[in-house]
Amino acid sequence: MENLYSVLITAITVMGGASAFRYYEKRAQKKERDDDFIRHDCKDRISKLEALLSEASKEKDEMRKMILDLTARVAELKVTVDFLRAENDELHKKNKPKKSTLNG
Repeated sequence: MENLYSVLITAITVMGGASAFRYYEKRAQKKERDDDFIRHDCKDRISKLEALLSEASKEKDEMRKMILDLTARVAELKVTVDFLRAENDELHKKNKPKKSTLNG
């Protein structure tokens, strides 16, 4: 009878050990798949972020050029307006109506 108990306990232990091994093996595989998924997902996100960063850098450079161009054009317009104002003032001074006098 003792041998029967020993055989049953050994059989249960072996079956339980095999089941536990399969469980831990599947768990490790699942964890490895999850890690691979996360790794690939991170790589994809990094690639997208790098592309966005490059695009933003190009847009920034284009906007900087546009701002410099607009600044130059505003400076030209300011000079033109100053010149036109000075010329307008001169014309107003030359063409001031003279006061007419009755006696003289």
